[in-house]
Amino acid sequence: VQLQASGGGLVQAGGSLRLSCAASERTFSRYGMGWFRQAPGKEREWVAGIDWSGAGTYYADSGEGRFTISRDNAKNTVYLQMGSLTPEDTAVYYCAAGRTSLAPTATLHIDSWGQGTLVTVSS
Repeated sequence: VQLQASGGGLVQAGGSLRLSCAASERTFSRYGMGWFRQAPGKEREWVAGIDWSGAGTYYADSGEGRFTISRDNAKNTVYLQMGSLTPEDTAVYYCAAGRTSLAPTATLHIDSWGQGTLVTVSS
């Protein structure tokens, strides 16, 4: 699956952003999808995951209550709505397709990665 992420940018602390990730294949709806991020000098970390149907969503502690992952299978697109952003959220955000229909929650669950979109939160 080829993935194209977009929506990153510069935002002030407390602001919001919505990331989008478009998939190239019609089999998109079969797979769980996830968002990860990598800050400078740090390892890539899981942010959120969603199962094939959209009914199951899961969040890392860092995003719980602030981030919402969703998907539109008709549009082959997964979203990450981010709110109450802080400078600690500054990172390159990657969307990823899981190996199964379940929501991915770790890098080992990932089959394909998007190219990443940079989110910068200023204080």
